[in-house]
Amino acid sequence: MAGMDYSFVRDRLELIRANIEAAASRSGRSASEIELLAVSKFHPIEAVKAAWEAGIRSFGESRVQEAEGKFPPFASAHPGLHLDMIGHLQSNKAKKAVDLFDRIESVDSGSLLLELDERARKAALRREVLLELHTGEESKEGFSSADELYSALELLLSRPDRALEIRGLMTMAPNTQDEAAVRASFYSLRSAFEGASSRFGLKRAHGGFCVLSMGMSGDYELAVEEGSTLLRIGTAIFGERQLGVVP
Repeated sequence: MAGMDYSFVRDRLELIRANIEAAASRSGRSASEIELLAVSKFHPIEAVKAAWEAGIRSFGESRVQEAEGKFPPFASAHPGLHLDMIGHLQSNKAKKAVDLFDRIESVDSGSLLLELDERARKAALRREVLLELHTGEESKEGFSSADELYSALELLLSRPDRALEIRGLMTMAPNTQDEAAVRASFYSLRSAFEGASSRFGLKRAHGGFCVLSMGMSGDYELAVEEGSTLLRIGTAIFGERQLGVVP
């Protein structure tokens, strides 16, 4: 509920960061390569404030309306805040999404990709996007195959005056305790990422095509071991969702 005490967030983030560090070490990586996105959907602004005070600068929301009611005043008062759209986005909300979010991770069709580009161009804005690949979670959206994703990517890259920056790919692993299935999901995304980079000659340096968004509260350590560069963590930071919360 609004007004809830979120003082526990700092300790939870400290544990999560330690786990990320350990997972990165196990896989011969540096934890500095990995961005932690705090998924604040269904949590009030008090949760966002607690995470900000604990050093988080990137937040994720799944609904345009909720983010619109929660973030603009806080973002204006806190320079450096970065906001991601991580939920399914309908084309009729593309304009609001372009105005509100810095990065849209959940682009799941060619038509949505082009609509976002058109909206961003009209608003004279540059926006980052990730393309979502369906790799196992039956209830979730995403391109059904790497080839379908590549076709959409080709459409956008053919636009010389495009306003969108393709930063990488995103997926949600299946909701299962089967570690092999989760790792297979992450491997599929990494393979699609490698394929896109090679096929289109995309630069993989920082600021280019460099983001693998995979890993959430229940599987983020596996995701780090499989190459994730962006973790979307909500419940492990904020606790269970506060449904019906007032921003």
